[in-house]
Amino acid sequence: MKKTELWPVFGLAAALAVQPVGAAERLARAAADTLSGAEQEERPNILLFLVDDMGWQDTSEPFWKDTTPLNRIYRTPNMERMARQGVKFTEMYASPVSSPSRVSLLTGMTPAAHRVTNWTLYRDRGPDPESPLVEWPAWNVNGIAAQPGVPRTTHVTPLPELLRGAGYRTILVGKAHFGAIGTPAADPCTLGFEVNVAGHAGGGVASYLGEKNFGNRPGADSQPPQAVPGLESYWGEDIFLTEALTREAERQIDTALMLGRPFFLYMSHYAVHVPFDRDARYYQKYVDRGMEPAEAAYAALIEGMDRSLGDLRDYLRERGVERNTIVIFLSDNGGLSAWARGGRPGAQNWPLRSGKGSPLEGGIRVPMLIEWPGVADSGTHCTVPVAIHDLMPTLLEMGRTGPVRTVQRIEGTSLVPLLRGDEAAIPRNRPLVWHFPNMWDAPGDGIGPYSALRQGDWKLIYYYDTGRTMLFNLREDIFEKIDHGENPVQAKRRERMARRLTHELKRVDAQVPRLRATGEWCRWPDGTSYRESGQAARGR
Repeated sequence: MKKTELWPVFGLAAALAVQPVGAAERLARAAADTLSGAEQEERPNILLFLVDDMGWQDTSEPFWKDTTPLNRIYRTPNMERMARQGVKFTEMYASPVSSPSRVSLLTGMTPAAHRVTNWTLYRDRGPDPESPLVEWPAWNVNGIAAQPGVPRTTHVTPLPELLRGAGYRTILVGKAHFGAIGTPAADPCTLGFEVNVAGHAGGGVASYLGEKNFGNRPGADSQPPQAVPGLESYWGEDIFLTEALTREAERQIDTALMLGRPFFLYMSHYAVHVPFDRDARYYQKYVDRGMEPAEAAYAALIEGMDRSLGDLRDYLRERGVERNTIVIFLSDNGGLSAWARGGRPGAQNWPLRSGKGSPLEGGIRVPMLIEWPGVADSGTHCTVPVAIHDLMPTLLEMGRTGPVRTVQRIEGTSLVPLLRGDEAAIPRNRPLVWHFPNMWDAPGDGIGPYSALRQGDWKLIYYYDTGRTMLFNLREDIFEKIDHGENPVQAKRRERMARRLTHELKRVDAQVPRLRATGEWCRWPDGTSYRESGQAARGR
């Protein structure tokens, strides 16, 4: 297949015009004016396959230099196949919990900038447990909105709206988790999705089982907040949610092809999030191998997810569009390790430390594979550190949208040059920032209110409630066993990185908690006063 030159997209923040965007129809006309008919026809389909809570090593495809015991537990032949045919990103990062990652994907912003820093569910109310040390900032508990004026939201121009305006049929199947119940983004169609199948405000699932109606109560006036909507045709059936969503995705592919439009399919599985319901297709074989029930159920969820990936890719081939479809596979945060799992807590993501909710590598490093026939070289690895907010400019460039205008400043950088083999296009020492001035609702290693910076081989973590700083050399110590936070030899590096982290946070007007004991704002990572920045009045 001939490689096609792509229109440049303004992925770098400084180069992106920050202006209001019009309706989808206006965008479509603009795109048509920019691209010739032939160019529009060549636009690829895009399948974005997102897994919930899957760890970096929860696969038979190793993402480390060595094969580990975890790789021998799980069976993911379709991930293996994709790795052979695409590019494997071994240093891909997301946020430590769901909503911040998903919002970053749709906006190109970091959580520090969009302020959806924890997971969302209830209108005007966050999930942060009370802390004896700090009061939480007034973060955007209601998520994002494509229109201004919605309280406790970030007004954005979302990715699906831009792709739809450029001619794509935009489809969400599965988990959404972009906004709270009763707010606009609880309905993904307000964000530019033409089709929404089973997406809502809930970030988990009440039940994976069709026999249990996916957690719904037939005839009830209201449903549990985690009950999966819109799949009534499967109620009472012997079918697992992962399979039902896959069938629905296939139907949506057929519709897009019938309409003659390229599609953007956001295939967002609820798997492998709790509860660990038993997928009967795979569960027993893991029990027979001696695994305890919780881990056997988790392994079955992993294999069922992988089966979905394989089924969809096979379906694309059957429909004759495999060679014109980009497939992207990733997880939204690190694997769960603090609770609900078997074995010793915090050890489920080895060689990475900790898991979901933590800024340690187990909480934020995730698997990612990208297959782009005719463009990306098969069977290659990319070791450049990248992040989930890079996907918006990447997808815009892949989709040949031409230049776009957004109300938000896009901070991500397109990964297309990396897919073309140019690893020098994105500096390895580019600062990557995590900002979580919150508390996840489970105790565990590294879990607390923090900001973190990775730059080159080094990562610094700063905790607002205690003032503690941790510093790790990831090249030498992927296990994060050696903390240089108080090592005098690394004092200058620590101070330099703290200043850079503070600079990046101030640049986007990030929020910080307040100390309960004094009522004062917590200090920035470099030790300076938050009030000195002039932002304190806007930080609550």
